[in-house]
Amino acid sequence: MRKIILLIALSLGVSTSQAQDAHLSMYDAAPLFLNPAMTGVFKGDWRVHGQYRTQWKAVNFKPYTTGLISFDIPVKKWGFGLQVSNFRAGVGNYNALQGSLSIAYTTSLDKRKRHNMSFGIQGGVTQKTLEYQLLTFNNQYTTVDGGSFDQSMATNETFNSQTAWVPVTNAGFMYFFAGQHSRLHPFVGISAFNLIEPKESFYGVDNRLPIRYYGHVGTRINITERFYLLPKFLYMQQDKASEQSYAIDLGYYLKDADMYLVGGVVYRAKDAGIVSIGAKMENIVAKISYDINLSTLTSASTGRGGFEISLTYIKRKKKPDTEKICPRL
Repeated sequence: MRKIILLIALSLGVSTSQAQDAHLSMYDAAPLFLNPAMTGVFKGDWRVHGQYRTQWKAVNFKPYTTGLISFDIPVKKWGFGLQVSNFRAGVGNYNALQGSLSIAYTTSLDKRKRHNMSFGIQGGVTQKTLEYQLLTFNNQYTTVDGGSFDQSMATNETFNSQTAWVPVTNAGFMYFFAGQHSRLHPFVGISAFNLIEPKESFYGVDNRLPIRYYGHVGTRINITERFYLLPKFLYMQQDKASEQSYAIDLGYYLKDADMYLVGGVVYRAKDAGIVSIGAKMENIVAKISYDINLSTLTSASTGRGGFEISLTYIKRKKKPDTEKICPRL
């Protein structure tokens, strides 16, 4: 099997036979990455979010990294946002740098503004680069001195370019309940990415990037005035590949410190178990998580997966409690 195939597969976050585009363990901490309909859906004046992930250091001397930063702002019923993300993987320095703009519209379905719907679209461009000169291929293998790869040998590969430009076209829908004194705050969202199935190839062939679908659902449960649970579920589908994540978050309010301690556990089917911990204050949410590898790669990774950190800052003034609240955290 060509090592170029392995490189691209791993760069897309593959740890089992069920492949997906690059993804995050704390997926709902990055609202614009999860669903364009979440743009501007929060209580505050503006929001900035940053997230960083590193993985596969246990099996690769160059770990794969994911970084993103986003900014969004609500304007009456509208939300406007910007997101920049970067994904880097492997010895060939495969890199995907993406910039996108999003806009969303939120409307209430009842006079008390408890039932709400949001619709969003997102567009931009991704620059993908690959330093294929650093790669080795099966026809460069030699049996001399016990076997090795000789990069002076011809690869017989015909790369048309080491840069590919891919348009970004995404859309999403979300329903959420925002009753201020209710015990349950359910939400459900659907989003789709790569809507025009753009051409993506370093060889100049007509290779299309399949549509990727997300479905996410959950509910915040206010157990007491100081303690809540948030069970949630994420389903991802791209072509014939799929992924499922089952999670539960919890938060406990520390009255003296005026902050929530937050944490959670996630099981990503046939892939990983994830634990997270953090804090939620008036304007800041900070969390860290770690993936424990549970896939067939465990024999090589010895369970070591990925480390992730998330930081969100929301600028807000004192406003009435009737403001819309997205129950993602």
